[in-house]
Amino acid sequence: MVLADSSYPLLNAFWTILEFFLLVLWIWLVIMVFIDIFRSADLSGGAKALWVLFVLIIPLLGVLIYLIDRGGTMQDRARQQAQDRDDAFRQYVQQTASAAPPSTADQLTTLADLRDRGMISNEEFESQKAKILA
Repeated sequence: MVLADSSYPLLNAFWTILEFFLLVLWIWLVIMVFIDIFRSADLSGGAKALWVLFVLIIPLLGVLIYLIDRGGTMQDRARQQAQDRDDAFRQYVQQTASAAPPSTADQLTTLADLRDRGMISNEEFESQKAKILA
């Protein structure tokens, strides 16, 4: 598509950049619509399939109608998914942190408790203490 005469190469460059930007924007929008279709828990499998077919067969009209019909809740679904991922990550970190190996002081306290209850002798206590402190 030629917008200007070839005597204006800068205008042609700007037009090409604008076309490229709009193409990237369109691809991003279509991908976001597909992600939202499959993320929606309130749509049945058949409804998801119909939306996908509608967007694939008539892309411009399909995306426009999807954004009008369900665009208001797209951000809510994205926010909920991010919250779910954040909660799962926090739970993983808490489980991992609680499973940390005992510190030297904890190990010595356990050994002293075992010695005090008579489960190990003083010699065993001293040898284990030397291993822990080494």
